[in-house]
Amino acid sequence: MNATSSLSFLARNEFLIRRWHSLTGLVPIGAYLVAHLSVNASLLSGASVFQKNVYQIHGLEDSLLFVEWAFIFLPILFHGSIGIMIWLGGLSNTGKYPYCSNLRYTLQRITGLLAFVFIIWHVFHLHGWFHCQWWLNNVAGPLGGYNFRPFNAASTLGAAMSSLFVQVLYAIGVLSCVYHFANGLWTMGITWGVWTSPAAQRRASWVCGTFGVLLAIIGMAALVGASTVDCLKAKTDEDRMYEVRVEAGEIKPDPHKRSSEKTAGATVTRLRNTAEE
Repeated sequence: MNATSSLSFLARNEFLIRRWHSLTGLVPIGAYLVAHLSVNASLLSGASVFQKNVYQIHGLEDSLLFVEWAFIFLPILFHGSIGIMIWLGGLSNTGKYPYCSNLRYTLQRITGLLAFVFIIWHVFHLHGWFHCQWWLNNVAGPLGGYNFRPFNAASTLGAAMSSLFVQVLYAIGVLSCVYHFANGLWTMGITWGVWTSPAAQRRASWVCGTFGVLLAIIGMAALVGASTVDCLKAKTDEDRMYEVRVEAGEIKPDPHKRSSEKTAGATVTRLRNTAEE
């Protein structure tokens, strides 16, 4: 047995795995991060605007599950898992660039881990992972997940984000994702030979840093919008939009809308009682 055949699969294919790890960080994960934060930031323009954006996304209907897993969840799981393997030493650490400052490199690893854990919790907290009603009703729901309903988008999101503790967790998670992506763009450019000279790397550092700051502002705007939404008014607008679209034949009546009404209705009752106190 030669030395190459005795190596693990990861070690034998380290170059290719690292390239795929780097590429998925940009597309589709990074691209989706920008789009996702931008859509959520539209909450600042009103619940109706946000609801229209959600309707556009859910216009994919039955193909939405495939799109989510093929282009969002699986790439994130792959990218995060490989990142953890690199962190734990499952892959050699030759990807550590000597010209990258220790602080920057350390923050990239820490924010990568924080981002991965946050994304898993975030999807469970709002989405529930699967479009299986049994899973949503018997697993995700009872464990405090599945808080977002697409037909009552702003009101249920506002309810899920009403806790200061949750808002702090989201701020940490979103900023970790933004830093990891923006700094990852810089290291990706080095990995793929886009900028190799010290001068080019300095220019790229300014560009990636500026991009990261702008994306962080969008992310915090999204968080502010979700945390300050008027759930009482939002639910009224959402229900009216739903009825209009069903009557116009733009969307199909959803058999699970009742669970959305129940969740949003409970939110309205709680908020009204709080206001009266």
